[in-house]
Amino acid sequence: MAGQRKSNDEAPDSTGPERALAEWTVSEAAHGIRVPATTDDKYRHGVLGVITGSAAYPGAAVLGVDAAHATGVGMVRFLGDPEVAVRVMQRRPETVLVDGRVQAWLLGSGTEWTLADTAPEMVTRALASGEPTVCDAGALPLAEHATGVTVVTPHHAECARLLNVPREQVDSDPLGSASEVAERFQATVVLKGHVTLIVSPAHAGERFARCVTSGTTWLATAGTGDVLAGIVGALLATHAAELDHGHASAGGHRTPSFRAAELAATAVLIHGLAALRAGSGGPFGASDIAPHLGPVIAGIV
Repeated sequence: MAGQRKSNDEAPDSTGPERALAEWTVSEAAHGIRVPATTDDKYRHGVLGVITGSAAYPGAAVLGVDAAHATGVGMVRFLGDPEVAVRVMQRRPETVLVDGRVQAWLLGSGTEWTLADTAPEMVTRALASGEPTVCDAGALPLAEHATGVTVVTPHHAECARLLNVPREQVDSDPLGSASEVAERFQATVVLKGHVTLIVSPAHAGERFARCVTSGTTWLATAGTGDVLAGIVGALLATHAAELDHGHASAGGHRTPSFRAAELAATAVLIHGLAALRAGSGGPFGASDIAPHLGPVIAGIV
């Protein structure tokens, strides 16, 4: 398949300590995609609650919601700014704007919350719900308040702010930085870059630590992180039952955080493959990625 890596043992284009990490593969990603059963309805297939976007960055909400729908989820509930909701509905009229049952949350894309008391009450409630949660952009500083399995999605500059260190420190040791954030927030970290690192908190001496190398440098453009966050949120919602009870596999019992990391790695891989299709090796915009998610997923499963 286009976009597969040269090797499963290392990131071919990386130069730091992350080079030792194994690439997450297409065959592994197949275990991170849940195909609906014949008995599924929209609730059994997963409901993703989304609180993203702002007057300044409404497109972030549109991109994330669009990606979540395209990844495959039973329902998306958008509970963010009502003015942003109008934009979301123009792109995805199947989105539900009414509060109700949610099995995972996507928070923060396109927002600038800095403290818990600056976030909407609905965000505080989501963090306290115990449901699997993706914290992106403005929700990154709030990740410590999340009570469910949590995935944070910083780029290098955001990671530096979370650790209160210079950006250069993260650039020089991305694996160490991601691991430190994972421990400090007890969250799976998706440290975004051309080589994206996915690192879980350590548990009983075991830590998920893998990488995904993008097949195109054209991904370095505004909004692609919002698309990725939507994909991660969709996969958490469709696998919410596993994240409640852990994951049994041939390698033994996996903690919910370890399973969330597997799903996050799958999201990064799907995102990269769809981006490669969107540009056919050339430039593309973030909104061009979602239409390719379905075909990419079909090719994996």
